Amino acid sequence: MGEFVHNEVVLQVRDLSFAYNSSEYILSGENFTLEGTGLTTILGPNGSGKTTFFKVLLGLLKPIKGKVLVNGEDVTGNPLAAGRLMSYVPQISNLRFSYPVTGRELVEAAVLEKQKYRGHKCRDVVEKYIKAVKAEEFVDRKLGSLSGGQLQRILIARALARETPILLLDEPFSGIDPRGREEIVSFIQKLSREKMVLLTTHDPVLTLNVSKYVIVFNRGIKAMGSPRDVFRLDLLRKAYGDGVLIIEKCLHILA
Repeated sequence: MGEFVHNEVVLQVRDLSFAYNSSEYILSGENFTLEGTGLTTILGPNGSGKTTFFKVLLGLLKPIKGKVLVNGEDVTGNPLAAGRLMSYVPQISNLRFSYPVTGRELVEAAVLEKQKYRGHKCRDVVEKYIKAVKAEEFVDRKLGSLSGGQLQRILIARALARETPILLLDEPFSGIDPRGREEIVSFIQKLSREKMVLLTTHDPVLTLNVSKYVIVFNRGIKAMGSPRDVFRLDLLRKAYGDGVLIIEKCLHILA
């Protein structure tokens, strides 16, 4: 993967607001800038609007006001423009895999979508990303027969095959066993050295120590900064309320 390092990427959110109706604001004039490679963990309880936030970044939902800029290009409300620069791995729980498609076919479709590779070159690129996520042993099985961890690897391979500088991972640990979570964290850590990675989760424990930034989120950005600056009782309670406790001098989130 080393040939696809994107050190210069810049993601800017400017005065971004989104609501499903007049009383249900998910974003309210949000502003931030992320630069270069590294992992940003977007931390918030279930139902706090993290997936909606990603969909606004991806242009799938149009904000009431504000802009999303990638390397200075305005991609607001434009999924085609945003899709050239950002790839998305959705929550497994939100997907249905009734189609008889293998993991390899899914990754290959992502490569062909870019219309950049054909024939032997296409197969070589597909194989490269399958190996990158260590999916060789199960990539030719139907998606419906894969475990949560195996399926997550295939979905990440598909996103990588799109070769965008930004990768969005929505709750990538949901439904994955503890061993599978550790393996995926290790892979995401390596990936974040080469791409800008944004990851949503309601449980900060797995990625806190490997994150460049943490965004505390609940119907808007409540805090943003380094893990050391943000992982504090007062800031976390802005998102989780009384679900944050101090036990033996350690913070615990009762998500």
